[in-house]
Amino acid sequence: MIGSIINGKEINTSKDSMNVVNPYNGEKVEEIALASDDEFERAVTSAFDTFHHTMKDMPAHQRADILRKTADLMEEQADDFAEIIMKEAGKPIFFSRGEVQRAIQVLRFASEEAKHISGEVVPMDAAIDGDGRLGLVKHIPLGVVAAITPFNFPLNLSLHKIAPAIAAGNTVIFKPAEKTPVSAHKLAKLFHEGGLPDGVLNLLMGSGEIGEKLVTHDKVHKISFTGSLPVGRSIRKSAGFKKVTLELGSNSPNIIFDDSNIHEATNMLVKGAFAFSGQVCISAQRIYVQKSIYDQFLKEYIKATEDLGIGDPAFEKTDIGPMISVEEAKRAKQWIDDAVENGAKIATGGERDGSVLKPTIMTDVESHMKIIADEVFAPIVSVIPFDTEDDVIDYANDSVYGLQAGVFTKDVDRAFRVADRLEMGGVWINEISTYRQDNHPYGGVKQSGIGREGVKYAVDGMTEMKFIGVKLKDNHDDRA
Repeated sequence: MIGSIINGKEINTSKDSMNVVNPYNGEKVEEIALASDDEFERAVTSAFDTFHHTMKDMPAHQRADILRKTADLMEEQADDFAEIIMKEAGKPIFFSRGEVQRAIQVLRFASEEAKHISGEVVPMDAAIDGDGRLGLVKHIPLGVVAAITPFNFPLNLSLHKIAPAIAAGNTVIFKPAEKTPVSAHKLAKLFHEGGLPDGVLNLLMGSGEIGEKLVTHDKVHKISFTGSLPVGRSIRKSAGFKKVTLELGSNSPNIIFDDSNIHEATNMLVKGAFAFSGQVCISAQRIYVQKSIYDQFLKEYIKATEDLGIGDPAFEKTDIGPMISVEEAKRAKQWIDDAVENGAKIATGGERDGSVLKPTIMTDVESHMKIIADEVFAPIVSVIPFDTEDDVIDYANDSVYGLQAGVFTKDVDRAFRVADRLEMGGVWINEISTYRQDNHPYGGVKQSGIGREGVKYAVDGMTEMKFIGVKLKDNHDDRA
């Protein structure tokens, strides 16, 4: 049994526990001791006290060294981390290895960024009566950051919160998803092995109730959350004056104009729609194809989808494994059935076997159907024809979400024109919406969230600006 890690010590004696199971075969991965109310308070107090007595004054070079050493250690243990992700999340081993490599990169980006948190000198004499004054702006750490993370990228998305928080000089309370806490436990241990002082990173195992208490606790200064829109709404309502970063999902549109390379777009969008069974916030959920190439694209897309390897995520050639649970697979299948009852058609897929939902392409969909109006978070994509540029921009923007989109065209003018008009936090040209690098600003508009991740931009959100002004001595006063 493993448990929470508070002030550097593991606590696994709780009376309450839960099993973490492999979503593909139901095998037990680990037993988790759940944090008690007393342990929750100890974790918050530890993080608060450690910030004021240790982390607040830790020099940047030391924070950078810890992050770099942790990255090096993860590189040495990359296969172990990948196997844990594969087992607890059901992510195919090839993609699990890719997640670990990205996590190592995030740590190294954060290590570099820790040394580049700079301020500025304000030209005080630009204002009337400002002469003889010096103005400085510093970026200082916030204090205690609560990192509440999802199951779909249990290592990389956790580090997009934890690594920038440490780089900026904060302490962290880490509440991982209930279904993927084993990689979180291994990550916390790795940080301590890398030299992170006790109390800087406190891991709390438990349910969403822990997250709710972190949001309202007066010793927590920032909430960084990735998850569902309803939970995000609740956090924003309850957080008060705390800083928040919320990444709340999407139903990402991808637009294919008739001058695109259809074969290239097809291959990219198979991955974009179905990687990790579509359980990706920026998964390609809506594909809009110009009518003149619609039939050709759909034919190629169906064939490429049917060629995917489905099965055990432990196998090297598996492209599609299970969803995170049987319940989630049933929910997604119900969304497909509801759409069919209302006139949509299944071009391929649609069958469920336990937690595995076969990659599904839908056609003849309507804008009110859940499979395109909401975040489907499953291996389901809708292919929709369009006539004109203006039409497809209206279709793409007709959503409460606005996280990331993809636009495929050889016309440079049109590419940038469409990108400017799409109501999105990010737009890729000749790339799928699902593509994300760890060093660009990532986040949404509308109800897709608040704030930005991407290490440099996350560090900005983990600090507060502080102004220091100095009235310099007037040399004229010294004259005889």
